[in-house]
Amino acid sequence: MSRDEKTKQGWENIQKEISEKFGGGEIMDVDAIIYLIGIQELGKGFQKIGKDDKINIMHIAICKLLEPFGFYEFDFFDEDGWPHYKIIDELPNLKPGEQSVLMKEAIVMYFENREKEISI
Repeated sequence: MSRDEKTKQGWENIQKEISEKFGGGEIMDVDAIIYLIGIQELGKGFQKIGKDDKINIMHIAICKLLEPFGFYEFDFFDEDGWPHYKIIDELPNLKPGEQSVLMKEAIVMYFENREKEISI
């Protein structure tokens, strides 16, 4: 199986599993899954979240997802327990389709590295 086929199959499996658990019967898209990963990485459980914090949560997830590719590195937790990352390498200019493929690959890697444990 080629790398692209493995990523596609892995993505479909993860999307199905997460959608069944958290999607209320609807298929969740990349952004929704990135948001759930951000919630997981923040580690604060259920709480009311404002619009600005939702964007910050997605940023946490994107940094975590792209860390294995060498774009970000964990730096520290602030006094409120929020993780902060530093930029190691600038992201290349990618077309929207290429961005989607990169994020799906990163999501597959994220769950493979956690032995597919979904504990959000």
